Amino acid sequence: MILGIGSDLCDIDRIEKSLARFGERFTHRVFSEGERSKSDRRATRAASYARRFAAKEACSKALGTGLRAGVFWRDMEVVNLPSGAPTMRLAGGAAERLRAMTPAGYEAIVHVSMTDDPPMAQAFVVIEARLIPAPPSQ
Repeated sequence: MILGIGSDLCDIDRIEKSLARFGERFTHRVFSEGERSKSDRRATRAASYARRFAAKEACSKALGTGLRAGVFWRDMEVVNLPSGAPTMRLAGGAAERLRAMTPAGYEAIVHVSMTDDPPMAQAFVVIEARLIPAPPSQ
C-alpha cells in the first residue's frame, strides 16, 4: 500500500548560487557527510546537490509534514542500495514520522527517483508499506 508520494523540482542555478554564497554553511546545514562527499566528487557538483535537495523536499512531502513538525533537512539522507538505486535513510523526526504512519504488521520502503536536465533537477519519493510475512508455523 502507498503511504505517501512527494515530488519536487529544483533550480540547479539556485543551488549553485547558494554553494558560491554560503559554501559549507549551506552544505553542512542541509546535507549529510556522505551526501557532501558524493556530490563534491562530481564534475556536475551543483546538479548533484540539487538532485539530493529535491529528493529531501519530495521525501518531506511524502511524509506529509514538509520541513516542519520535527522533520529537518539532515533527518533525510539520500543513500544508494547495493544495486545502485537511490533510497532514503531517515533519522530523527523523519524516522519517527515514518514509524507513526506505518501500520502495525507492515514495513516501510522508501522509493526514490532523481534526475536532472539543466537547469532543473527533479525527484520523486514514494513511501510503500509492505506486509511483513508471518513466520512459518512449526
